[in-house]
Amino acid sequence: MRVGLAAAAALAVAAVVAASATWARAGDGALPRAVTPRGELAADERATIELFERARDSVVYIATLQQVRDFWTRNVFSVPRGSGSGFIWDDAGHVVTNFHVIAGASQATVRLADSREVPATLVGASPSHDLAVLRIGVPFDRPPPVPLGSSHDLRVGQRVYAIGNPFGLDWTLTTGIVSALDRSMPSETGVTIEHLIQTDAAINPGNSGGPLLDSAGRLIGVNTAIYSPSGASAGIGFAVPVDTVNRVVPQLIRHGRYIRPSLGVELDEGLNQRLARALGVEGVFVLRVTPGSAAERAGLRGLRRGADGRFQPGDVIVGVEGRRVGSVGQLLGRLDDFRVGERVRLQVQREGRSVDVEVVLDAGS
Repeated sequence: MRVGLAAAAALAVAAVVAASATWARAGDGALPRAVTPRGELAADERATIELFERARDSVVYIATLQQVRDFWTRNVFSVPRGSGSGFIWDDAGHVVTNFHVIAGASQATVRLADSREVPATLVGASPSHDLAVLRIGVPFDRPPPVPLGSSHDLRVGQRVYAIGNPFGLDWTLTTGIVSALDRSMPSETGVTIEHLIQTDAAINPGNSGGPLLDSAGRLIGVNTAIYSPSGASAGIGFAVPVDTVNRVVPQLIRHGRYIRPSLGVELDEGLNQRLARALGVEGVFVLRVTPGSAAERAGLRGLRRGADGRFQPGDVIVGVEGRRVGSVGQLLGRLDDFRVGERVRLQVQREGRSVDVEVVLDAGS
């Protein structure tokens, strides 16, 4: 019995020694493992790769500087202010980005996909749309403009692609879908930006100003903001729709500013809210009608003093072409869908009754 146990133990030791020798020999002459062939890329992968490679050269990295004065020496010098994204708009070297990317900056530099860095000059800006146009001079090998799409015919569920420079990580591609349409968000000036595209494509600080593309590689929006308690992507990003961009940018290039369609009435958001609460009416109260304006020609009425000496409300604008408005910013955003000289039908509450008023829009200041 003891002999049997001893023999078994000896065999076990021999097996361990043999295995160790085998591993040692394998380690002495170890070679990389053979790669398992994967076959062709999937069709959707190839399409995404091709889209990125076509669009990449049209996207730029924007770095801004701000001038500061040293308190003790009074010397003025430039310090980095921030960075963002942009894209080539046309063959003349115009670059579109967000207004908040360049706001407060004294200088801006644009870096192209081939690593060339060129100075940029500000052509025009519209803070109420969070859009700005820069211009760069590129003497040779000019990057192509981003192909233009449309946003009025987008549908929830469409695939979208965002290219930008999140956190300074240049030329980053993220993908997702159109999560919702016709979102509204107040701009820095208080005017509501209408028709925003909501997407779950990851958008982070630094993506601002970059293009949002459809599956054909066409521009459908400008990535402008995220909703996130942490400040990073939470799957809710917003883009200014390309139909708005295509209306605003040509004016910025031509005039340096956006000429907003105007009714020619005096409005005040704070007073409007107080009147709405006091009178139980949701809409925009016309405080005063400018003489000679579109509103006066259309017969709109402002706040007036009654026979008893007390002020009486004038017209309350409650809708534009059948779409409700409940604030001054929302009214201005609704009017922004139209052009100067176009005829617009307003829904108005006047002395307790509903009337429609047609107005031919003037050019605002």
